[in-house]
Parts: sequence; structure tokens; C-alpha cells
Amino acid sequence: MTRTVYVNGDYLPEDQATVSVFDRGFLMADGVYEVVSVLDGKLLDFAGHLARLQRSLEALAIANPLSDEDYLQAHRELVRLNAITDGLVYLQVTRGNPGDRDFAYPPEDTRPTVVMFTQSKPGLADQPAAKTGWKIASVEDLRWGRRDIKTVQLLYPSMAKMEAKARGCDDAWLVEDGKVTEGSSNNAYIVKDGVIVTRELSHDILHGITRAAILRLAREAQMKIEERGFTIAEAQAADEAFVTSASAFVMPVVQIDGAALGDGTPGPVARRLREIYLEESRRTAI
Repeated sequence: MTRTVYVNGDYLPEDQATVSVFDRGFLMADGVYEVVSVLDGKLLDFAGHLARLQRSLEALAIANPLSDEDYLQAHRELVRLNAITDGLVYLQVTRGNPGDRDFAYPPEDTRPTVVMFTQSKPGLADQPAAKTGWKIASVEDLRWGRRDIKTVQLLYPSMAKMEAKARGCDDAWLVEDGKVTEGSSNNAYIVKDGVIVTRELSHDILHGITRAAILRLAREAQMKIEERGFTIAEAQAADEAFVTSASAFVMPVVQIDGAALGDGTPGPVARRLREIYLEESRRTAI
């Protein structure tokens, strides 16, 4: 079946969808994005993703071209048109097409470009890796300083992920000034003596929507949390570790730079948080 995508208000077959070569998202990575998971045909954490989209757009001084209701209607229509049961909806907003290339921002009345598409991922909540856990490789964090803005400039995270794969691992944890910032496309956590440790919010990391939900659920479950940086050595000595993201949910980590954590299998905290997150997400999905 040909996938239907959304481009600036139109629903088009993917092979007929186009964006200008002068679009600043293409030329300058001048845009932001969000990824919303779909389970049982419903959208997870949708309000949180729209709130972060607005924050990212404001940080780049891009006017939000659509209302929350417009975004919701488009997401639901794409899920319907593409018969998505489990999967993802990708949303990208760029500063638009000024008609030529220039480092300076175009006039304020330049229309932003809005693109959305779906990815079908049957069994998204039952990923086999959740039962075996991920192996992590540490990589130097060479990204720009505003990682809290969810921009489309993802070259270095892609390079880090590929370096990790070349080293026989599933993903990379990025390290700056001796401390882990986050994963290549997720937030990072360790667990020691029952305490969950994860980097505090700042410009250094993405303010993960799944992160916020997980920490709220952990507190409700009376789990202890410390928001601070940690080193790779501290992580290797932890009882367990995990990452969170919109598509991985809660993914256990069982090895870091060749060092096994605990008995080398997913730990109880990660398993429990994944369970309660999926329960809560299904209950509140729209």
C-alpha cells in the first residue's frame, strides 16, 4: 500500500510529495520535529509533544503555523489513512521556503513548511530487545550547545549511533566533561541501591516527554530519584541502567563499554517502569 503523507495541508501519496530545494530545513537544518508513538491506533503523550514543539519553535523564533487541534486532526487522519495500529507519526516544521539561500532569516511572513508521515511498527510495545537489553558504547558529545531544542540537525547523533554499531553495540551514550549527557536519541539513566539517577534538565539534554512521564510514575511508585550527571565508570558499577524515548519507551541497558551490569540481564526497576509506563500510556492515549 502506498503511504499517504501530509505536506502543508495536503494529504498526498508519498511518491508525489515534494518540498522546495530552497526550504531552510533542507539547506540549514532550520526546523524542529516531534515523534509521537501510536499504540492500538491511539496517540501517546500527544499534549506533551505539542507543548515541546511549541517550545522548540519559540526558541528558534519560528511562528507555529497550526493549532493544536489542527495537529491532532492531521495525526489522526494519517493514522486512519495508513491503517496504523502500532507505529509512529513524524512531524517536522521548518522556517519554510524563502525562494533563495541566505544565512539571514527570511521575512517573518514566510510560510513555515509542515510535513508529517507515519511509520508502521507492528508489535512496537513488544520489542524483543526489551527482554534482552541494549549494549551501550560511550562516544564523545560533539553536538551544539542547545540540545534542549528538538531540531532536525541530527548528523552527529547519527554518526554516534553508527560508531556504536561498529563497536557491536545497540546505541551510544554521549559524554561531555566526563559526564553522560544522554543517548544518541534517548535519555539515559542508571540505578544504584534502588536510586534512579539521570541528568538534570538544562540546555545540555533534550527535555524528553517520556522522561517526564517516567519520572512522574517513578515518584508515584515511591522510587527514589536523583537528577544529576554521572560518569561512565559510575554507570558501569551501577546495578542496572536504561534509556527512555518515545519509540523505545523504557529500554533496559545491560552492558556499557564492554562491562556487564548486574547479572547482565534487564533489571527489576527498568522492567517495572516499562510495565507501568505502557499501562498508563494505553490508558491515557487519545
